[in-house]
Amino acid sequence: MTEYDAVVYDLDGTLVDLDVDWAATARDVREVYRAAGVEPPGDGLWDLLAAAPEAGLGEEVEATIAAREREGARTSPRLPRADELLALSVPAGVCSLNCEAACRIALDRHDLLSTVDVVVGRDTVTTRKPHPEPLIEAVTRLGARPERALFVGDSARDEETAQRAGTDFEYVDGEPSGY
Repeated sequence: MTEYDAVVYDLDGTLVDLDVDWAATARDVREVYRAAGVEPPGDGLWDLLAAAPEAGLGEEVEATIAAREREGARTSPRLPRADELLALSVPAGVCSLNCEAACRIALDRHDLLSTVDVVVGRDTVTTRKPHPEPLIEAVTRLGARPERALFVGDSARDEETAQRAGTDFEYVDGEPSGY
């Protein structure tokens, strides 16, 4: 890792495993749509989140997902790659599709919060992965340039984010997790 000026990690599936039932979360979000008299635009959680502002449900959908994430962060198991944070000799950050509060709760639970210099969640900036803005924001806050940073993640979305941001990328386990 010494060839980089900064390393940024995804959170869920990379450093910790948020204890969230994502299918139940999606059902809760679909219920938010139905209660408002709005036909859900699909079944996928992240598609529902993306469509929520246009449906006038942005805040309620975000709150529903964030509540589940914060709860799941409190009981999340730590993953082996988290140990790497303790040995890094360069600034480290987290860039996640999860809300920033859940990221901080999970990092704190596993005594990792003090090892990261920056946390960028989906609600920290105006766009979400795979848009490059969240990762560029994390890298910039770490005082590095994208071409001198590494992003470590577990999904094809993370890899696409890194490509768009101009950072190097590494899968946490050598291949995408499939979501």
